[in-house]
Amino acid sequence: MPVRTAEFVDAYGIAIVYDIHEAVGPARGVVQLLHGVGEHAGRYARTIAMLTDAGFHVYADDHRGHGRTGIRQYGGPEKLGRLGPGGLRAAVAACAQLTAIIRDEHPDLPLVLLGHSWGSFLAQMMLNRHPEHYDAVVLTGSALRTPTDLNPAPLNARWKGPEAHGLEWLSRDEAVWAAFRDDPLTIEVPLLKLFGPVEAARLYGLPRRDLGRDVPVLLMVGRDDPVGGPRSVHKLAEAYRRRSGLTDVTTLVYADARHELFNELQQDEVRADLRSWLDAHIPART
Repeated sequence: MPVRTAEFVDAYGIAIVYDIHEAVGPARGVVQLLHGVGEHAGRYARTIAMLTDAGFHVYADDHRGHGRTGIRQYGGPEKLGRLGPGGLRAAVAACAQLTAIIRDEHPDLPLVLLGHSWGSFLAQMMLNRHPEHYDAVVLTGSALRTPTDLNPAPLNARWKGPEAHGLEWLSRDEAVWAAFRDDPLTIEVPLLKLFGPVEAARLYGLPRRDLGRDVPVLLMVGRDDPVGGPRSVHKLAEAYRRRSGLTDVTTLVYADARHELFNELQQDEVRADLRSWLDAHIPART
């Protein structure tokens, strides 16, 4: 699939690196993919391949302080994960800036916002602020953004032990742990330590009341996800229905799965479910 790497400069002068993956055949829509904390867009290759095969262009950036953006921002890997000037608000604004680029380049195509983990929190904030920009939203590994519904404990706590690898919370697939640890663009520093308490607290918030646009939302979560888990995600779904007035909110819970559904043992099932949902909401063009 054709891939082009580009960049834009945010309001603080930070160059944000992103990739454009072109759809196979006639495009029916665009997906803007938002990765999680401590990682980068390159970890989503198989999901991106499924999306482009299904007829979607995919725009995927490395957020402020992360991946290739972070390397350029700091001149090396030592400060990866730190957001830099403007903090979380600037990170959200940069993602919204990419949305504007997508809308400018593809004004006639539906836009799907797909966020994982921290990326799903960014997506929630972006939907709150500009619901008119998005035609569908998919959140994986997400949670209701409150102090009681986001897990403050070490994410690997339930797998703690003398033989623990430390990344069991990501997936049941041990190859995923090894690949994450061997990746020079990933880090294992907890979000609170990376962002600091003030910036981390900016993550808290609820779905906006009376959103004014009935955007379909798909929530996908592993039953054993320690970040929020099914209880938190069901509460998020209910908040979208009751507070935001959304009528098309779907929650899918995957048995035994942990945080990274696209890297779990049933990842093929997860991607098939995502494609089916997209087929129903963003029909293919003839």
